Amino acid sequence: MIEIRAVTTADRAAWQPLWDAYLVFYESELATNVTDDVFARIVAGGSLCGAIAWGDDGTALGLVQWLFHPSTWSTMTYCYLEDLYVSPMARGVGVGRALIDHVTAAAAAGGASKVYWLTHETNAAAQTLYDKVAKRTGFIHYEREI
Repeated sequence: MIEIRAVTTADRAAWQPLWDAYLVFYESELATNVTDDVFARIVAGGSLCGAIAWGDDGTALGLVQWLFHPSTWSTMTYCYLEDLYVSPMARGVGVGRALIDHVTAAAAAGGASKVYWLTHETNAAAQTLYDKVAKRTGFIHYEREI
C-alpha cells in the first residue's frame, strides 16, 4: 500500500535523493542554496506544498510539489503541479497516479478549479499516465529567462 503524506523537516534525508534524481532526469542542476530554499519553503507550509509517497517498508517512492495561484480566467485559484518524480523501482504500480490524486484532493480542498502540469515532450512514459488521468490541452510552453 502507498502512503502519501506532507513533507516535514524530518523527511530531508528521504526527499533529497528523490529531488536529486528528478533533477538528473531532466538534466538540470541547481545550486545547493536553491535546493535548501525549496525544501525550507515546502516544510514551512506556505504557498509551496510537497508530499512524499511511502512504501510499506518505509521507502520513499516518489515526490510531488505544487502551488496555488490566482487566475485571470477564473474567480477561483489554479493549482500548478510543478514537480512529480517516481523512483524507477516504483514506476508502473500506481505511485504517480496516487501522487496526482493527492494533489487533486489538496487542490479541491483549497478551492482550486483545476490542477495542471507540464512535462517534457520526450517523457513518453509519464505521458502514458497523464493521458489517462487528465486532458492534453495542446498548448505549447514558452519561457523567457530574466
